[in-house]
Amino acid sequence: MKILITGGAGFIGSHLCEFLINKGNQVICVDNLFTGSKQNISHLIANPNFKFIPHDIINPLHLQEHIDQVYNLACPASPIHYQYNAIRTIKANTLGVINMLGLAKLHKARILQASTSEIYGDPLEHPQKESYRGHVNPIGPRACYDEGKRVAETLFLDYHRQHNVDIRIARIFNTYGPNMAVNDGRVVSNFIVQSLKNEDITIYGDGSRTRSFCYVNDLIEGLYLLMNSDIKSPVNLGNPGEFTMLELAQKILAKTGSKSNIIYKPIPEDDPQKRRPDISLAKAKLNWEPSIALDIGLEHTIEYFKRNI
Repeated sequence: MKILITGGAGFIGSHLCEFLINKGNQVICVDNLFTGSKQNISHLIANPNFKFIPHDIINPLHLQEHIDQVYNLACPASPIHYQYNAIRTIKANTLGVINMLGLAKLHKARILQASTSEIYGDPLEHPQKESYRGHVNPIGPRACYDEGKRVAETLFLDYHRQHNVDIRIARIFNTYGPNMAVNDGRVVSNFIVQSLKNEDITIYGDGSRTRSFCYVNDLIEGLYLLMNSDIKSPVNLGNPGEFTMLELAQKILAKTGSKSNIIYKPIPEDDPQKRRPDISLAKAKLNWEPSIALDIGLEHTIEYFKRNI
């Protein structure tokens, strides 16, 4: 198949490009390189089944060749990056999504939206099922991303109902692994970089906040299975293992042998207290669940950062 991946030079997108090429597909990678990096796809550039197009999906994309599938991953995903230019983030999740849905409609292509666990906000239900409608502040500093992704899901379902576009929606929970940017700003990369540099590890709050961490290889497998399934409703993809921020910091300190101290800072506005996916639907319908434990995934990720700092 010929597959378009927006955000294909990013952390998750670059792994997906390689995975799909290895499956025998032709891949067109589109990225504006705001948070993506050419380094992530440098080993693919010479591959005849790979093509890179520098482009921002906020602007319409015109392709001559026929496309079979679209994975729409284009959007900054860490608070530092998505809040840097909140209006561009909203545009990626509205104008950009409309542009990609229009492209899928034109090509009669199946399209998958990379949604997020952030659509659940600071959840009042735990763990979070797909049926949970969320607890989101629509006017807070995170809303450009949270509400943006919620609107993206609305657009996907409306294009399906109105134009019969063949859609898939993945609600992605915290993902980590090689190809994360050094300045990514998410907790795993922050803690690893701080540890390797023997700088203070910064925990926001008292360390009791929880997250669930999915290794990128597991997530890619889930995205592929979802794309090639017949499920049009949103599906949670994440690792249900739940860890406090303090537990994560202690694991990384132990694995890096770092001399870093842990320091505590005030919690950013609207930062969720806890987050854990209910993956019953993915298990039942996709026969998918993560297989890589946090300890193993962290070791791979630490090795990657050692080479890249």
